[in-house]
Amino acid sequence: MRWHQAMERALYGTDGFFVSGAGPAAHFRTSVHASPVFADALLRLIHHLDGVLGHPSVFDVVDVGAGRGELLRSLCVGVSGEPAHSGRSGLIPARAGSPETPTTTATVRPSPVNPLTITTGYGDDSCASDLTVGVGVPLAERVRFTAVELAPRPDDLPEQIAWTDRIPAGVTGLLLATEWLDNVPLDLAVHTQHGWHYLLVDPTTGEETIGDPLSRADLDWLSTWWPSSLVPDSDSSTESGFRATPTEHARVEIGRNRDEAWADAVGHVERGLALAVDYGHLRAERPVDGTLTGYRAGRQVPPVPDGSCDVTAHVAMDSVASAGERVARCAYLLGSQRDGLRALGADGGRPPLSLAVSDPSGYVRALAAASAAAELTDAAGLGGHLWLWQPVGLSADRLPAGCAGPIDTAAPS
Repeated sequence: MRWHQAMERALYGTDGFFVSGAGPAAHFRTSVHASPVFADALLRLIHHLDGVLGHPSVFDVVDVGAGRGELLRSLCVGVSGEPAHSGRSGLIPARAGSPETPTTTATVRPSPVNPLTITTGYGDDSCASDLTVGVGVPLAERVRFTAVELAPRPDDLPEQIAWTDRIPAGVTGLLLATEWLDNVPLDLAVHTQHGWHYLLVDPTTGEETIGDPLSRADLDWLSTWWPSSLVPDSDSSTESGFRATPTEHARVEIGRNRDEAWADAVGHVERGLALAVDYGHLRAERPVDGTLTGYRAGRQVPPVPDGSCDVTAHVAMDSVASAGERVARCAYLLGSQRDGLRALGADGGRPPLSLAVSDPSGYVRALAAASAAAELTDAAGLGGHLWLWQPVGLSADRLPAGCAGPIDTAAPS
């Protein structure tokens, strides 16, 4: 079968990897599992957005691909005013192979509003935020947490967290997708002497064979968003007018399904922010032969789509961003996890040595907190994530200052 069909069954079928068993946290560690620094930073973002949106009567926090609710558990506790704690010990290695660090609690400094006004290209009305401050009802009394996941609701999940298999409509607040898009099933293609064809996979062994030619829609996506594999060819027999580079059997990952999934998710936000956090790549530097791989019990394994392991591939983040922007009709920002966390107060800086003299215990705690933040911002590990900020109904200048650095994501005209 085609790869997207095999991934759909292996990950989300009745006995799929994300539906049955102990859940993904038993197999790999994400930023959510690594340290409460991540949840603390998102808690700061929630309070920031609440103010920007004028303290709505209901503030939604929706986690798409929620696992077993680990992130929302921490945010739920954090909103109530208590410290957020991780539900994992930190013994499972991160997918990117980042170094182990102790699980600690870190403080988050306030994040200022970005003074830079960004032109959206869609007019002032569609992305203007309502800055009217409402009656001072505590956020804890207005927040509504929703986990979106196909697995059954965990028995020990706090009752404040709703559990559903569909993204709710009319979201006002924050929609989160942390390492969700990399598990949205996608097709793989290979180039042969007869042009681009889908790769087929035996779900029991992972053995691949060559299938039918690509559809026009997938070929168009490939020619637009994976240009390193295509060059103009006026003599080509393909409808698109492109042919592959001479390298036979070059593999590519077709991200059109991810574009559609993200556009659908953004379409459920009425006003607020959709934030996607994932390992990804950009049009100018697509990975040679793709990134498809598997994870099981803390180890990287061959991506056999039999339900026994995670099957994941990095995300074409610029393509996804473009699809979401068309739905939101507001400019997006795209930056690194380092930028995002630092803008939200988690900078990983070492505490001053003078603190070791005046408050030795405080220095040890601050040093542990800095170590945890440093792992999350390490570009060679979890800090390699890209953060896609897609505001809806508000302009990008209302997001935290410095949340995204300059990245060229322009699509061809």
